[in-house]
Formats: sequence, structure tokens, C-alpha cells
Amino acid sequence: MTMLVLFLLVTIAAGMAGGALGGLKLAGADLGNQLAAMMGAFYGTLVSVPAAILATVILHFLQRG
Repeated sequence: MTMLVLFLLVTIAAGMAGGALGGLKLAGADLGNQLAAMMGAFYGTLVSVPAAILATVILHFLQRG
């Protein structure tokens, strides 16, 4: 159980960091660095968390069978 929580926390952090860096690169000049990083962190997390949950479920079923 602790590995699952740790996996989700690492996934959230990685998604936020990747999204913030992507937002800065793509829209930093247009929106301002702070707003672009904040929006990128939100959308990065929005994508990474469901993917991590799906991967965890798939790995759980593969391990059982």
C-alpha cells in the first residue's frame, strides 16, 4: 500500500514538473511565466494521474494472473 501511495505522489510531482516546464516553453512569453507554469502544472497533473492509476490497475491484474 505504501508503494502505491509513493508511486502516485511521484507521478503527481513528475506530471506537475513536466507540465510547468512545457507551459513555460510554449506560452511563457504570451501569458507570462507564472501563469503559464501554473496552467501547465495543472494540465500535466490532469493527464498523469489517470495514466498512473490505469497503469497500477493493469500491473495489479498482471501480477495476479
